[in-house]
Amino acid sequence: MGFNVFYNLLTHKKKASGGALAIFLILILIAIPSCSRETESNEIMIYTTGEDFRTENLRADLDERFPDYDITIEYYPTGNLAAKLVAESGHSEGDIIHSFDYGYYSMVGHEFAPLDYDTSVYDPDALIFDNDGTLRIVPELKNSGVVVVNTEVLAERNLPEPESYMDLLDPMYKGLISMPNPKTSGTGYMFLKLLVNEMGEDEAFSYFDAFSDNVLQYTTSGSGPVNALVQKEVAIGLAMTAQVVEEQQKGAPLKIIALDYGSPFCFYGSAIINGKETRAQVKEVFDYIVTDYIPKERELWFPEKIYKDKDFIIQGYPTDIVYGDMSNNTPEEKERLLSKWEY
Repeated sequence: MGFNVFYNLLTHKKKASGGALAIFLILILIAIPSCSRETESNEIMIYTTGEDFRTENLRADLDERFPDYDITIEYYPTGNLAAKLVAESGHSEGDIIHSFDYGYYSMVGHEFAPLDYDTSVYDPDALIFDNDGTLRIVPELKNSGVVVVNTEVLAERNLPEPESYMDLLDPMYKGLISMPNPKTSGTGYMFLKLLVNEMGEDEAFSYFDAFSDNVLQYTTSGSGPVNALVQKEVAIGLAMTAQVVEEQQKGAPLKIIALDYGSPFCFYGSAIINGKETRAQVKEVFDYIVTDYIPKERELWFPEKIYKDKDFIIQGYPTDIVYGDMSNNTPEEKERLLSKWEY
């Protein structure tokens, strides 16, 4: 029934019975915009790219802090999440983004709501703004990569520790190196981008031509090299710092080697999807994540610096990491470089 019908029911007394008026009022109540009900809903959807153990920790923490909220957390690989946000532009089911790689910000940052937080508390290197100075994502963690060796495997084979990236080309390490595949692993891509920036693109790909001769396997996941090191399948791995430290704490004979060019790294942050910042429940949960949860999580994992005057110490985690050049880390650059990766 259209508006004209309802109007006639109200204005033509001979046709508008009390029953018709009642039906009209009921229909008006039903027609209240769904967005109003959504605003009052305690359902919150969080999209995350975090590892399983971090996702479970976040879920348990939020369930305890907000027992009356129905919070769902869905995992997506970073590239898939970026594509999803673009496809859902303006009508996303998600409310909050957790652990989003800054490398994809230029692709989807416009899908995030403007934020108003005190940025003076953060390390300036951990912040990213729009060209007009708008803040749309808050720092969550810094993730780095390292070259690591299994000291027992080296000793058993009477091999020296490498002292530079060029040392990794020596035939004595043939079949004893593991690196994640940049096409399937963010950790692997960090190393590719580091060497492209430090060596130059042509020299870097020439380097990987020779380096690949010594690689036992380019693993699908970032954790592959660490697993291979622990199982003594290889002697040297290019890996994520946090995973190496975790295995060291379990007693694995792993040693981080500081090579030339420094460590590759990337930042991750949290954001609210455009339009969802108007929901009080979403804002309440997001405020808690920013002010309370992120610092608590840094005490557990990924303690590298994101705050200006606050540091986190995890036993065995290196505190003197020298970082390499990770500039121009954009989705477009990543796509271009990976199109040249043939190994």
